[in-house]
Amino acid sequence: MSRPENDATALRIDTSRPHPARMYDWFLGGKDNYPVDEAMGRQMLAVEPAVPVMARVNRAFMHRATRWLAAQGVRQFLDIGTGIPTEPNLHQVAQEADPATRVVYCDHDPIVLAHAEALLKGTPEGAIDYVQADARDVDAILGQAGKTLDFDRPVVLSLISLLHFVSDEDGAYELVDRLVSALAPGSYMVISHLTADFHPEEARKVDEMYKAKALTLAPRSREQFAAFFRGLEIVEPGIVAAEAWHPELGEPVPGQDDVISAGYVAVGRKGA
Repeated sequence: MSRPENDATALRIDTSRPHPARMYDWFLGGKDNYPVDEAMGRQMLAVEPAVPVMARVNRAFMHRATRWLAAQGVRQFLDIGTGIPTEPNLHQVAQEADPATRVVYCDHDPIVLAHAEALLKGTPEGAIDYVQADARDVDAILGQAGKTLDFDRPVVLSLISLLHFVSDEDGAYELVDRLVSALAPGSYMVISHLTADFHPEEARKVDEMYKAKALTLAPRSREQFAAFFRGLEIVEPGIVAAEAWHPELGEPVPGQDDVISAGYVAVGRKGA
């Protein structure tokens, strides 16, 4: 496994405005965030107090989806938009099923790079790597990930809470199409994504907060979310709220029955 260089990483971390990954870390109770992230997080809590529960529900979906995909026999994962490490990480769940599983994480946030060592601690039998790249730089991602993953064999493409930070104008659908086109038949794609369908007024207020900080937020409708899976077979139970996707594969998140999920999730399979 490679060890990314992260000297002077702190010098590249912008603490002048909030960052979605650091805010997510704050919602999850982590410590890798700054006052500016907490301040905006508290503004969001004033609009929707259940955001921390929603964040944990989203994280729990990733764990269950990884378990399900490992049970399908896929032993390679490409996780783009990794975020700040929170245990258990994807590779820990996947390698619990098979220690020989190979995982490549990808993120462009310097603070994630600073914690890449934690992401790279896996089993001796498996392989883990980290790619420092913007999600829109598909060529760089595939080129570097190809050193660890065999794209002639099935790969799970994991896009958890990523695409609502990429606008249509920035090529959200195009980057997904390009990534999927590189996958072998039998591969899968996993997405969780914010929507305004369930909380329209709250979503409008949060969108205004993001725009005020010059941050991109693109919640999408069910129809827009489904468009990411063009050409793929969406597996059961289809497009659902995060807590409704194979709940038998994990423990429920405390408080999840008292909230309405803020997004859609789905898993799609690439056929021949």
